[in-house]
Formats: sequence, C-alpha cells, structure tokens
Amino acid sequence: MAELGRLSVEDYKETNKTPIAIVLDDVRSALNVGSAFRTADAFACGEMILCGFTAQPPHREILKTALGSTDSVAWRHFEQTVTALTTLKAEGYTLIAVEQVEGSLFLQNIKDKMKENSGGKYALIFGNEVEGVSEEALKMADFTVEIPQYGTKHSLNIAVTVGIVSWEFVKILRG
Repeated sequence: MAELGRLSVEDYKETNKTPIAIVLDDVRSALNVGSAFRTADAFACGEMILCGFTAQPPHREILKTALGSTDSVAWRHFEQTVTALTTLKAEGYTLIAVEQVEGSLFLQNIKDKMKENSGGKYALIFGNEVEGVSEEALKMADFTVEIPQYGTKHSLNIAVTVGIVSWEFVKILRG
C-alpha cells in the first residue's frame, strides 16, 4: 500500500471529495452495488445514495466486490428514490439520469452543459438492471446522459456504466 501511495481509510475520509453522489435506483445485484462502491472510492466521490430495494452494507455480496470501500465511502439509504432526489436537490445537487431516452446528451458532450453549473455538485442516477432509471427519477432529473454504443445490444452492465460515466465527470471536475 505504501509503495502505491494509497491513503488509509482515515486519511481518505479527510480528503477533498469530487462533488459527485452516485445514486442507485433499485439496483437488484449486490455485486453491482459493491462495484459502484469501489468506483466511488477510486474517484473520491462524495457519497453513495442507495434507494429502494438496493442492497446495503454489510451485505456479503457487496463486501465481495467492494473490497473495503464500504468503510471509506459515505453512504445513505432512502426507501424512495424520489425522497432521495428531493433531498439531494435541496442540498444543491444537479440531478443527472444516466439513461437512453429521447433528448439525452451523449456523454462526451456534457462539458458545455456542466459549464452552466460551474462549481456545482452532481448526482448521477443509475437505474435497475432491467427497468433502468425509474420514470419518477427521470422526471426529476435536470438532464439525462447516455453512453453512445455501436454494437447490437445497446446496453452495458451497471457496474461498467458507473465507471465510465463517473470517470468522464471526474475528468471534467478535476481537470
């Protein structure tokens, strides 16, 4: 760890965080939740927001893929996604749903949109593996983004999507 320059959990908790909250809207796989925790830790995201039936630590499948990041990343659980998003909006977050819908921005085109909210905080909303982001959450989102895809399936595993989208926002926010 020392050779890699990794922070201790205590030091990590004291570092400046990237102003991103990762919101999981009824994500059914605890393994995906654990992977999202690892991504949040890797990019020093502000927190994880677990909504609805999304599994919560210390679930053994979360712990299997999170590899200790549930100890470093702050998280909250809300029974209803709408309540979580209302709370985040009141806390000054811009709500961004990650979903393939009409009018969504391609991920590589978000920089100009983010300039409109310079210095802001972003809540990235990721949906259920089958149903996607809920209609209620989509209605509350300030805008939506999607990852352009060119194959036959036009969908990615949520753990992969969290990594790609979070990295794009981190690149812009941290320069």
